[in-house]
Amino acid sequence: MEFRNFFGRSFLAVLAFILLAAMLSGCSKSLSTNTDSLYKPAAADVTSTATLADLEAGRTIFINNCGRCHNLYSPDSYAPSNWKTIIPAMAPRAGLSSTQASQVTKYVTRGK
Repeated sequence: MEFRNFFGRSFLAVLAFILLAAMLSGCSKSLSTNTDSLYKPAAADVTSTATLADLEAGRTIFINNCGRCHNLYSPDSYAPSNWKTIIPAMAPRAGLSSTQASQVTKYVTRGK
């Protein structure tokens, strides 16, 4: 009986350690996208729904959060309507708040 309890506890401890390590390393991929080539918002990009501050914050969030798990796509890779589907689906995975998701959406759609 003691062997069984010991094995059970050890097994659970090892399993917990493996799961924790997998969770911590799951999104630790190094950023291989050259962020200098990504669109940089300018005053001319401001729209009635996107301020320059929103666009700049969206770019920063996009680089820092979306680039943790995969290569970054250029905002021009998808149409604004596609981004408006992609960002809400990915925001929870990236741990984004609704405000952050909105800013990223504004950035990748260029305020459209």
